[in-house]
Amino acid sequence: MRGSLRSLTGLAVAAMCLCMTLPAQAQNDTEKTALEQKLKGQFALTTVTADRRDIVTPGTVLVLHKEGLLMYAIFSPMPPMNTYKNGKVTQGWSGFGRDMAISMRTPGNPPAEVYPRRKFVEGEKVWITGYSVAKDGVLLQLYSDPYGELRFYGQLKILYPKGSVPPADEVLRTISEVVTADAPVPETPAATMMAPIPPPPPPADVPPASPQTIALGQSKEEVVAMLGQPQKVASLGPKEIYYYPDMKIIFLNGKVKDIQ
Repeated sequence: MRGSLRSLTGLAVAAMCLCMTLPAQAQNDTEKTALEQKLKGQFALTTVTADRRDIVTPGTVLVLHKEGLLMYAIFSPMPPMNTYKNGKVTQGWSGFGRDMAISMRTPGNPPAEVYPRRKFVEGEKVWITGYSVAKDGVLLQLYSDPYGELRFYGQLKILYPKGSVPPADEVLRTISEVVTADAPVPETPAATMMAPIPPPPPPADVPPASPQTIALGQSKEEVVAMLGQPQKVASLGPKEIYYYPDMKIIFLNGKVKDIQ
């Protein structure tokens, strides 16, 4: 009888724990999905070649706001692990464990220090090549421009303060403490970028053009094209007189008949 009571009590406790766990898990999954959507909207991923030597499709550029981000040369078999917590970027035990894994994946098992490394400082910029939402934080995959002839890559995990997935906006605020998307340079309209370009002066060895002269038989249009509009016009049937400051031109049936 007592054994049966103990069994029933154990089942009741298990059922209560299950009832408490399921809503919490559902809430955690909801926050995770919301966070993934926010990250997708904020970061366009950069794609790189299979050997990690170059960029195929550029994405979002991130600006660093903290010191201490460690990255290894791209020919390291794995990137180093950095964590961000309490306002600091460190390697810690996760970095130590990653270095051991790198050593084990390298022929002869040398220490991870054989690979060139670089610590990035506040204000430097990196590409984001991937991200994932884990139970304990958001993991960012980072990739650098060439320094000398080397590119570097690394991982940065932004840890949750309490272990469970916080609201998406809270996580994004924490991420923005250490990295933010670089603002694109605004495009300047072509009209403001390009000033009118004056025509080049004629070469010094080109003689000036001969002055145009009025000749008998020219049309009124030809005369106006050379001298401009007359000061006065007198019309006498088929005969017209164009008065200019220093001459008058007589037209007959629209052609120059006389010049005075």
